[in-house]
Amino acid sequence: MHLEVLAYPFIFLGLYFEVFMLLTFLSAPARARRLRPATDKAPKVAIIVPCWNEESTIGGTVESLLNLEYPKSQLRLILVNDGSTDNTKTVMESYRSNPQITVIHKENGGKHTAINAGIEIASDCEFVGCLDADSFVAPDALREMMAAFEDPQVAASTPAMSVFEPKNLLERMQNAEYIFGIALRHALSAVNGIYVTPGPFSLYRRSVIEKVGGFRHAHQAEDMEMALRMQRAGYEIENAPRARVYTKVPRHVTKLIKQRTRWTTGFLRNVMGDYRDLVANPSYGVLGLLVLPLGFVAVIGGVGLFILALALLGGDLIHTILVTSGVPLTYILMPRFSLEWLYAPVSFITFLSIVVMIISTSFILMGQRVSNTKTDLTMSIIGYALLYGLIAPFWLVRALTDVATGTKRAWR
Repeated sequence: MHLEVLAYPFIFLGLYFEVFMLLTFLSAPARARRLRPATDKAPKVAIIVPCWNEESTIGGTVESLLNLEYPKSQLRLILVNDGSTDNTKTVMESYRSNPQITVIHKENGGKHTAINAGIEIASDCEFVGCLDADSFVAPDALREMMAAFEDPQVAASTPAMSVFEPKNLLERMQNAEYIFGIALRHALSAVNGIYVTPGPFSLYRRSVIEKVGGFRHAHQAEDMEMALRMQRAGYEIENAPRARVYTKVPRHVTKLIKQRTRWTTGFLRNVMGDYRDLVANPSYGVLGLLVLPLGFVAVIGGVGLFILALALLGGDLIHTILVTSGVPLTYILMPRFSLEWLYAPVSFITFLSIVVMIISTSFILMGQRVSNTKTDLTMSIIGYALLYGLIAPFWLVRALTDVATGTKRAWR
């Protein structure tokens, strides 16, 4: 039996999930969300910007918030300095005279404590949002977000994120991944399957946060933990696919692996710990029966496929060395690990992999269309096709190792 057979279950599950999401994206509920116009209503909103050593980006973040097309009397900006050691405090203080802006300085306690400090003084606001200090919002983003709260069961709304001015191939790879995420989150919102409310500009009903409790450390994944807590409490999480937010991303592989290791360990520790009752639980619909279980499969499968690829490459290399060195009876004593799926003629596993890649590319293009992204994505898609599968196994292996050994890593 060829070792490639071991890859079939993971590829089939990946293909199944993508086809399910594609059909959900094309469904009537998702289509209705795409056609939903931005709202004219303007309830009072507070946007909290938690900061730790963000002197180079906090100014641009605040300026983008001040340019939001929303009544100034109904919008508060709360800047929270979480014990920064650089010039962040000085930059924040330059905005103190603005009547829309409140500036808070506190000892370092982690992002969740900074968000909670902002929520505490936003008691006069019906909605609170969070914007990371390395992200920037489009002028109409808040009105697009508010349109998602027509249903009182909706506790939170998520935006459409992409990369701020991607330059090198790694940043472009992440840009394609983020735009893929726009289409995916949009589809998941139609079946209430969103499991994370990202730091860049997610919006919440303040009353729901008061009911379920404030943000927690949650293994450095407080945005995921809050989403799961709201889902467990019976609330829904919506998505605004035209609410554009642009965020800065790691420019180097080592920093990307560190960031994604934190995200992945946060997912594993939260779902395996406090929220394991959601997994495979039909009471939570698509989230419990599909999204969370396949999240585990994606992590385990990514590592398994990586190890399988190494085994196949190693076997093929050993076979080639033995044959070219003239070792007798090689074909009898050393059965070859087939790697025919890397070459022509195309095998079944190659066909499945190509189908998965085509559907992934389709999601990227759909994400571009639904979010009205105007930039050319050719290089982003090329970067995604070339780099993602090579880099992702490293953070998956590292995350699984950290969870297994109980290793805790710093935020940066």
